Amino acid sequence: MEFSSKLLERAVNEMSQLPGIGKRTALRLVLHLLRQPKEQTVMLSEALKRMRQDVKFCKSCHNISDVDLCEICASSNRNESVVCVVEDVRDVMAIENTSSFKGLYHVLGGKISPMDGIGPHDLNIESLVKKIKQGEIKELIFALSSTMEGDTTNFYIYKQIQDCKVYTTTIARGIAVGDELEYADEVTLGRSIVNRIPFENSLKS
Repeated sequence: MEFSSKLLERAVNEMSQLPGIGKRTALRLVLHLLRQPKEQTVMLSEALKRMRQDVKFCKSCHNISDVDLCEICASSNRNESVVCVVEDVRDVMAIENTSSFKGLYHVLGGKISPMDGIGPHDLNIESLVKKIKQGEIKELIFALSSTMEGDTTNFYIYKQIQDCKVYTTTIARGIAVGDELEYADEVTLGRSIVNRIPFENSLKS
């Protein structure tokens, strides 16, 4: 792809680094920005800059937040004795959109995947186990995607807390095996949360 401007080429190259954005789509987006008032592009760049510099991760659940403790963890209307374990922030958003869950979350930041060089110590598992051993959590819901990596991560955590007095459940398999949680429709995901089953039952299936 030939460019008449090095500045345009650099902008397209940077934009094409985003997931799902090829060079042609990146060029279309950059040209769109050039057609907009300068103020709009400045506001976009400032928003991205502020987000990258100032965004925090909740010190309790590792969700993205503007402050040390996210709004969910800080809310007095949530059931602190029930914690839902998810892979990343997108899953928190997906479950919150169902309005079917009133507990807290714990964001692992990924799944155990030896093929990708991701082990238990690369995830937020230690802090989860520590919270459970404090005895305040009564139920732990595994809500990872139904993939080999998700099941491996669930089982690893389950073994770490097996001797703790915590009830472990997993979302019902209304979510098809291999599906990512964030792509499930809200009704199906909501029902999967409400109709969760004991985690031990999932090991037998």
